[in-house]
Amino acid sequence: QVQLVESGGGSVQPGGSLRLSCATSGIIFSIADMGWYRQAPGKERELVATINRGGTTNYADSVKGRSTISRDFAKNTVYLEMNVLKPEDTAVYYCHAGGLGRDYWGKGTLVTVSS
Repeated sequence: QVQLVESGGGSVQPGGSLRLSCATSGIIFSIADMGWYRQAPGKERELVATINRGGTTNYADSVKGRSTISRDFAKNTVYLEMNVLKPEDTAVYYCHAGGLGRDYWGKGTLVTVSS
């Protein structure tokens, strides 16, 4: 059974930092293209960052320069570190696994940036 389980969300003040984790099981993590997406209230889900099996990363312009996506092959886990958080970063953050014949999604973790 495939599972993508996000953690690390929470409430943080503007300018703060968070590190999101996505622990995976049931997929061949070593060949998966992993990513983080987010969905703010009333908005469509959007890409935040991706990292492919070779380690190449891609970021949305809105988070570029203040976010880092990484993966640990030993732990089958992908991370998203976000710094200098802004209120507009408030959203549910979803983990995604692709390149496996179909897409897999986690259930999401809520990030709230507010003073």
